[in-house]
Amino acid sequence: MEKRLKPTEGYLVIKPIVQETKTASGIILAEKSDIHLAVEGEVIALNGDNPPCKVGDTVVYQEWSGKDWNKQLILKFEDIMAVVEYV
Repeated sequence: MEKRLKPTEGYLVIKPIVQETKTASGIILAEKSDIHLAVEGEVIALNGDNPPCKVGDTVVYQEWSGKDWNKQLILKFEDIMAVVEYV
């Protein structure tokens, strides 16, 4: 049986997007270089009024926020810093 999270009011669930650790030219980045990289994830569920995003959006969130559960993160709405728009 598959487990699925249904967040409570004011929370959302995201699937973190793994950041590349190698540049296009093949240079491997050290772990410390990740400090200034944005932390992104895809919204897979949310619950509440006036959410900052919708299911399927890619969002940028605060690195230290949320609780990890089964390779997913549970975040508060206020932990979302931006919605990624593809133009």
